[in-house]
Amino acid sequence: MDNLSKRLESRHVNMIALGGAIGTGIFLTSGYSIAIGGPGGALFAYMIMSVIVYFLMTSLGEMSTYRPTAGTFCEYSNQYVGRSFGFAMGYNYWLNWAITLATEVSAASIIMSYWFPVADATLFSVIFFALIFLFNIFSVRVYGEMEFWLSFMKVAVILLFIVLGVYTVVKQPHFGLPNWHIGDAPFHKGWMGFIMVFLFAGFSFQGTELVGVASGETKNPEVNLPKSIKRVFWRLTLFYIVSIGIISLLIPYTDPRLMSQTVSTSPYTLIFEQYLSHYAGGFINLVILIAVLSAGNASMYSSTRILWYLGKTGQAPAFFTRITSYGLPICALIATALIGSLVFISSYIGNGVLFTYLVQISSLSGFIAWFGIALSHYFFRKKFLPELGGVEILKYRAKFYPYAQIISMIVIAIVILAQFVTMFGQSAHWLDYIAIYSSLILFALFYIGHKVFAKKTFSR
Repeated sequence: MDNLSKRLESRHVNMIALGGAIGTGIFLTSGYSIAIGGPGGALFAYMIMSVIVYFLMTSLGEMSTYRPTAGTFCEYSNQYVGRSFGFAMGYNYWLNWAITLATEVSAASIIMSYWFPVADATLFSVIFFALIFLFNIFSVRVYGEMEFWLSFMKVAVILLFIVLGVYTVVKQPHFGLPNWHIGDAPFHKGWMGFIMVFLFAGFSFQGTELVGVASGETKNPEVNLPKSIKRVFWRLTLFYIVSIGIISLLIPYTDPRLMSQTVSTSPYTLIFEQYLSHYAGGFINLVILIAVLSAGNASMYSSTRILWYLGKTGQAPAFFTRITSYGLPICALIATALIGSLVFISSYIGNGVLFTYLVQISSLSGFIAWFGIALSHYFFRKKFLPELGGVEILKYRAKFYPYAQIISMIVIAIVILAQFVTMFGQSAHWLDYIAIYSSLILFALFYIGHKVFAKKTFSR
């Protein structure tokens, strides 16, 4: 058996994408966005970013429906943009999720300290890492079921928060639009506040592209992928924009609790406190733990499939293509787990300095991947599709070509290049600025390295 099995159903794909995009951010940092940009700045920033995500999802949907692949946009980048670009995209994305896996495991162990403040965090890290590995070592259907239920619980809490938030606003008239007229609201700090939230919003939506990673293992992808993409986009937009809108009506942006980004001061905790009393903090902490485990599960899955693809296309050693009888790329899974373990172990070396830099390396990788999706789709339509028969052969068509792809690339490039704005007001060293752009530097090294050495290496 040399190919992955197609055992994921539409509901699995929906929740895989939702699980990858709904992390701790919506529970801990949604209030922070309002604090730095005001209610109007935060809401406007997330609305614009959701449009960009829509463009990217439909681009990925068109390519994935036409040619489903576990290499997702890495293969599309390789075919439609260039081999060196595809090589750099593949390793950039694999390393991103391998490092993210370690950060999620580390975060989960820290979350447990809420209930067990004197326990050794290393013990919890080992337990959670083993759990995530077990979720992924069985067939892809087992992974899909686990991710479905983990994501379902997150979605249920968000919907409950929205219902309770609307009820609270309606029943207590001192909440509502007056929060939009406090101080310099609705746009706190003007354009600078908006830009900072806009940069922040991009990170919140990262992971939506996982629907493309799963396309090669999805049943009937021509039907299921377009449905999943539409549902995932509208649900994510509803969750983030409606949540931020409700928070802005309930809590003024001047409230100092929004800046702390802790469980006890999370907007979700503050709302649930009215209905669960002192159990609210523990409840939200449990939800955040589920969110972290779900994101770690998605990290292990996606990085494993990308490494399998790299081996299958000759961009990594061939043994990574070995697959079990039930369609699991076992060698790629073990290698990813080992890399994730090494990254996690680095958090105990030199006061965690190496771990911090490794996390920085992956920070912009998601934006680079998004840029690759837009660029690949642009060239797919412009150079390759006319030779294949034109748009008439497509079973799913992305709207607004080529404007959507061009706008997406411009906005993503601005987001990447403008990251230095987040350092304003801090006593930053020049090495800190290099760290911010380390993802971009590493991508360039992969690209140049492949250009210079690939032909010589793979010809042996």
